Amino acid sequence: MTPAHPRRSRRGRPAAALLTLLALAAALPAAAAPAPPGPAAGRAPAWTSCVRGPDDDAGKRLEATGARCAEVTVPLDHTRPDGPALTLAVARIPATDRAHRIGTLVVNEGGPADPVVDYLPDRRAALGTVGARYDVVGIDPRFAGRNAPLDCGWPTGTYMRSAGTTRADFDRMAAFQRDLAARCHQGPTAALLPHASTRNAARDMDLVRAALGERRISYLGVSYGTYLGEVYAALFPGRLDRVVLDGVHEPHHLAPWPEYGTERVNEEALDDWARWTAAHHARYGLGRTPRQVRATVDAVVTAAAREPLAVGPYRIDRHVMPVLLYAVLGEDTAEADGQIADMMRTLKQAAESGPVEPDPGLAELLPALLTGRDSAYAGSQTAYLCADAPGPRDLQTHWRAVERSRARHPLFGPFVNDTTPCVFWTPPREPPADAPGDLPALLVNATGDPRVPYAEARALHARWPSSRLVTVAHSYRHAVYGLTYANACVNDTVNAYFADGRLPAGDLTCTAARP
Repeated sequence: MTPAHPRRSRRGRPAAALLTLLALAAALPAAAAPAPPGPAAGRAPAWTSCVRGPDDDAGKRLEATGARCAEVTVPLDHTRPDGPALTLAVARIPATDRAHRIGTLVVNEGGPADPVVDYLPDRRAALGTVGARYDVVGIDPRFAGRNAPLDCGWPTGTYMRSAGTTRADFDRMAAFQRDLAARCHQGPTAALLPHASTRNAARDMDLVRAALGERRISYLGVSYGTYLGEVYAALFPGRLDRVVLDGVHEPHHLAPWPEYGTERVNEEALDDWARWTAAHHARYGLGRTPRQVRATVDAVVTAAAREPLAVGPYRIDRHVMPVLLYAVLGEDTAEADGQIADMMRTLKQAAESGPVEPDPGLAELLPALLTGRDSAYAGSQTAYLCADAPGPRDLQTHWRAVERSRARHPLFGPFVNDTTPCVFWTPPREPPADAPGDLPALLVNATGDPRVPYAEARALHARWPSSRLVTVAHSYRHAVYGLTYANACVNDTVNAYFADGRLPAGDLTCTAARP
């Protein structure tokens, strides 16, 4: 999984990038509460304008693509279909080539709990000419996006922190996580927690399918959205047509906790960024060689551990510093490398000269990360994660993992192995769902994906002999279809499959072009 990122949270995506997504969360409705029993779930949607007010720029952008929006009623508890209900925000960009219409393509952007509806125009654009033959549909998952959120009133925009350097640091972070969990388990949010899960999101998706009058749907899942697609295929076999999974989660590897096992790939992604930054030394001044750039990063990390760095009103300490790097590494924008370089230049100045003002990237990232502005998004996402990949429930397991990883990965090891609120969470009502035995899907993954290691895509491909794997070599991006720096090899392969329904004859390798 990918918690707390700006555009889309990737793996357990601060998940991918942590800026736009978290900014959207600030505009969520005020509180989630189940509605009284309502009309039968799955009733045909009443399509209306997507614009919710004069300041709804995302709604205006949807309307400009021809989209219409609706709300679909689903049960809060799928075991009680006549009980309290929720409404889900749904957007549809209708096929314009009605004579050659293929069907409905449902998109999920990841997260979990990332907004989907607002990004639908981007996905429609990525489809190119084949998009005209689909009704492209986005469904904001329960408690996310334009739906009423599950807001625990957190003082932070993400639970993610590093364990630090000592046992006292680790215990301090465990207390922090315990407090976050306690805030979710009191008040009106407590009754909602058992109903936030990928199983329920898949059940909701099937009710939307029925409401749209479709026997089968095609599906594009990104990052965590790949897991949602796998769960949907397991719960509702025979209801999927063409399936593309981009940035692939293998269900057996979701546990023991969201970030576990990504230390090495994050280090490699940072090394790749260091190579790029060394080539742009004249602009950023962080080092003329990759080794010098990494030495600059290490010096800033050491300074933050010694004394928190003052950036505007914020303090960057040993618990936060790794999160800042993780938040942007692997993001799907052409500007991501420059964002990290600008951030490190600012933090280097703070380490060497004292208090500084944040650069534009940090000015967006820090309030999203270190204040309660985006509490609603953080609470909803964490509820999904604790249902699907809760991990060990004892602190010693986490502490041992932190200590084991520290020697080889001192920056990211204590971060990805640290405790989460799930340690203190109510155990999930249902076990995580597995994937079906086989599925003829198109899988896409970069070899250096820092959110979901490439090995997971290969493992799922081995379990699904009917699938095909598109490998993007020499890339450290997470999820690569339809990105701003577009890989034509990937885009052409995906769009050809969506057009004719025929998987490539064999697996493919595409080569990344560095932005």
